[in-house]
Amino acid sequence: MTTTPWHPREPSPTRPAHAPPWVSSVLYTAVLFAGVYYDLVGDEPQPPVRAAGFVAALGALFALDAAERWRHRRSGASRALAVGVLVARVGLFAAVASCDSAGLSRALFVLVPFTAYFALGRRASLVLGAGCAGALLGRYAVTADGWYTDAEAISDLLMFALVLTLTVSMAAVATGEQDARWRLESTVRELSASHRRLRAYAARVAELSTAEERNRLAREIHDSIGHHLTAIAVQVEKAEAFRDLDRAESDRALAAARWSARRALEEARRSVRALRDEPEPFSLSGALWDLVRHAAGGGGPHLTLDVTGEESAYGDVQLTALYRAAQEALTNARRHADAAHVHLGVEYGPAEARLTVTDDGRGLPASAAARTVPGVGLRGLRERLQPLGGELRVRGTPGGGTTFTATVPRVPSAAEAVPEPGPGTADIPDPPAPTGRT
Repeated sequence: MTTTPWHPREPSPTRPAHAPPWVSSVLYTAVLFAGVYYDLVGDEPQPPVRAAGFVAALGALFALDAAERWRHRRSGASRALAVGVLVARVGLFAAVASCDSAGLSRALFVLVPFTAYFALGRRASLVLGAGCAGALLGRYAVTADGWYTDAEAISDLLMFALVLTLTVSMAAVATGEQDARWRLESTVRELSASHRRLRAYAARVAELSTAEERNRLAREIHDSIGHHLTAIAVQVEKAEAFRDLDRAESDRALAAARWSARRALEEARRSVRALRDEPEPFSLSGALWDLVRHAAGGGGPHLTLDVTGEESAYGDVQLTALYRAAQEALTNARRHADAAHVHLGVEYGPAEARLTVTDDGRGLPASAAARTVPGVGLRGLRERLQPLGGELRVRGTPGGGTTFTATVPRVPSAAEAVPEPGPGTADIPDPPAPTGRT
C-alpha cells in the first residue's frame, strides 16, 4: 500500500480540498443583515436601486457558492474552474462593497485568500492576501489625505491585516484536517479491500490445502492399504483355484492373504498415528526384507534383495517414498507382468538413494503411448517423489521384463549445512575473560 507524501502547508494532491461552506455563508449573512439594518435605522436612507443591487449581489454570492459545491460533488474541482469562480467572487465582492452603506462588506475580501488556499494552494493564498491588504492601503492613499496620521485608518489597516493572517492560518488548519481525514478514509478503504483480498486468498489456500491433503490421503490409501488389498485378492483367488487341486498350496495362499491383511491393518494404524503427528521410526531395509521373507513362503514371484550403504543418512519421508515405489512395482509385477522373479536393489549413496525393481515378466508394449504406463499408482508415486526432488523412471521391452527406478536426494543435516571456515578465513579469538580491574 502506497500513500502520497503530504506537506502540511499545501493541499493534498490526492484529493482537491474545498473551503467549509459555512464560513462564507455566515459572513454573507452578517454583511446582509448589517447592510439592511443600517438602511432601516440610518439617518441617510439609501436609494432603492442601490439597496436592491446590494441584496442581489449577495444573493448571487450565495448562488455561486451553491453552484461551486454542486460542481465539486459531481465532477471534482479543476484549477481553471477555481480561478474563474475566484474572479467572479471578487467581482461580486466589489459590487457589494459599492452598494453597502454600513461599511462591513470590506470583511468579504478576507474570503479571497481563504478560498484561494483550498483551490490554488498556499502561495496563491499569500499573494492574494497581500494584494487585498495592498488594495485597502491604496484606497486610503487615494481617497484620504494624511491617512498615515489618522489613528482610525492605521487601526483599520492593522486589523484587516490581522484578520487576513488569521484567515490564512485557519485555511491551513482546515486543509490539513481535510487532508488527514481523506487519507484516513483512503487507508480504511485500502485496508478493507486488502482484508477482502486476504479472505479470498485464505479461502483459496484452504481450498488448495484441502485438495493437497485429499490427494495425499488418496496416495496413502492406494500405496499402503491398496497394495495389501490387491495381494489379498490375488492370494484368495489362488487359494480358491488350488483348493481341490493342491490343499497345501491353497493353505499357503490363505496364510499369505492373512499376512497381507495384518500388514494392511498395521499400515492403517501407522497412517493414523502419522495424521496425529505421532510418527514411528521407519526402516526401509527392514520393510523390504520383510517383503522378501513373506514372498518366500507365500507363493508369487521369487524376490531377491540387495542393499548397499546405510539408510541412517535419510529421513523417514524419503525412505517411505521409496518403499511405496517398491510396493507399486511388486503389485504391477504380480497383477500385470506375470513375472517369475523380481529383484530389488537399494543403494544409499552420499547424494541420493536409489531403488531399482527389475522383473522378468512380459514387459511393456512397444508403443510409446503405452510405455508411459498410465495409472493411479504411478501418477501418485510421481506426485510423492517430485516434492522431494526425486524422480521415477519405468523402462521395459516386450517380453524383456520391466525396470522401475526411483531416486530421492539426500537432505543434509543441520550440522552439515553450516559451512566450515575456508583456508583464508582467520579464526576469531575468544574475548578475554573479565579481570575485575578497570
